[in-house]
Amino acid sequence: MVRRAMGKKKLDVMAKEREIFINGQVDEEGNVVVPGCVRNGIDEKSADKIFDEMAEFAKYAFNKSHAACYAVIAYRTAYLKAYYPAEFMAATLNSFLGNLDKIPQYIDECKLMGIEILKPEINKSDGKFTTEYEKGLSGTVPEEDKTQKAKIRFGLGSIKNVGTTPVNNIVRERQENGPYKSFTDFCERIADEAVNKKCVESLIKAGAFDEFEQTRSTLLASFEGIMDSIQSGRKKGFDGQVSMFDLGSEEQKEEMNEIKYQFNEHEEMSNKELLSIEKEMLGIYLSGHPLEKMRSQIEVQTTVNSIDLRAIEEQMSSSIEEPEMMMTRQSGKTKFKDGQTVKYAGIIGSIKKKYTKNNKIMAFVAIEDLYGTAEIIVFENAYVNAGKSLVEENIVMVEGRLSIREDDVTTIIANEIKDFGEQKHKIFTLDITHANEEQKEKLRGALRYFSGDKNNMNVQIRIADELKPCGQLYLTDKIMTVFQDILGEDKVMILE
Repeated sequence: MVRRAMGKKKLDVMAKEREIFINGQVDEEGNVVVPGCVRNGIDEKSADKIFDEMAEFAKYAFNKSHAACYAVIAYRTAYLKAYYPAEFMAATLNSFLGNLDKIPQYIDECKLMGIEILKPEINKSDGKFTTEYEKGLSGTVPEEDKTQKAKIRFGLGSIKNVGTTPVNNIVRERQENGPYKSFTDFCERIADEAVNKKCVESLIKAGAFDEFEQTRSTLLASFEGIMDSIQSGRKKGFDGQVSMFDLGSEEQKEEMNEIKYQFNEHEEMSNKELLSIEKEMLGIYLSGHPLEKMRSQIEVQTTVNSIDLRAIEEQMSSSIEEPEMMMTRQSGKTKFKDGQTVKYAGIIGSIKKKYTKNNKIMAFVAIEDLYGTAEIIVFENAYVNAGKSLVEENIVMVEGRLSIREDDVTTIIANEIKDFGEQKHKIFTLDITHANEEQKEKLRGALRYFSGDKNNMNVQIRIADELKPCGQLYLTDKIMTVFQDILGEDKVMILE
């Protein structure tokens, strides 16, 4: 019991076991169950010292069978990480394939090790994470240059909504018949391979087709029509019909193929929008970070970051010291303890609203800084006062206190959440100046329906020249169309 309590760092259990160890234990009838040190002739002071030494030893002690196994694993792991860092980290990432919560943590580790993470590409990525060199793929070091540093290519299987079967089919087709020459070539070749539209949409958003000469916004606007055309053409082929594209020489067919499909041309999305959909699909900001340009400001104005929070958790899991005796920051000067006031800045990733037993609103907010994500607990007062700042993808400053608990995630309990620096907010504006009662009733229903945990836009109502805030909702092009159908296109707009 003592060894198990020490191994788990259960402070309350160890305090009870200390008393039993020193003074023994008797049952309800007064029979001695455990004699204890004092009954065995050892004075209390010496017994207390012995227990202290056992507790200290328990921090790192294992029995021989455990110690031998762990030593072998530790040696092999350290060797691989030291001499084959990219291959080791690629294998580690693959062990969490498809887990968008775990992958970002190990991507951060790769960055700290100086390993470059390459974005997914339809002609280079496999299903899993792979290592890649400038002049060789899949971990093969070019003979002419053994000094080259390996990089890790993002696997298609780690993209959200892209299943194992479609990925295997895409990779197999590429290996058997060569690289995909264009987006339409890809669509034609995978038409019979159980690769659905949702999968293709996710690949586009993740940037897997960026090597082809089309913007992501163009592909997103065009892919459904192209895939439908291919399926329609296949059906006609089965019916024995011949199209003009099937006639002529191979050269003529290739020329005709270029005009065979209609692309709905669009300018590329803004960098912020590209990073947003990249984060949605990959779980991380891979090609950049919205906070990068604010790095110096954030470092000056904050007192804690996600690296510090992870270090606190590691310290808690590996030490039986009191919670007040926390880790030391990299500078060697800043110590953290439970209840300490801190400042943390980052971009809001998700907001999960809940109601307490007293019917008071609260929220669990995931906020990502440059190094990872922290959980922020927001109770009613802070939630109400946060107002327009509490919207997904908004960059905020959190002032609050650390909550450090044994065997639990270190969190920040917010006292105040406000915008970080000067930011222009887009506000979804609905003009109801001339709306009738039926329209207003439909509008109320739509606002209730599209408002939930995932909100990305503040809403305001215009009545003549007066503007009134009306909460938040999750806005997409399709959802915007719903409001336009209710009020009319000219009454629905996004203002800054």
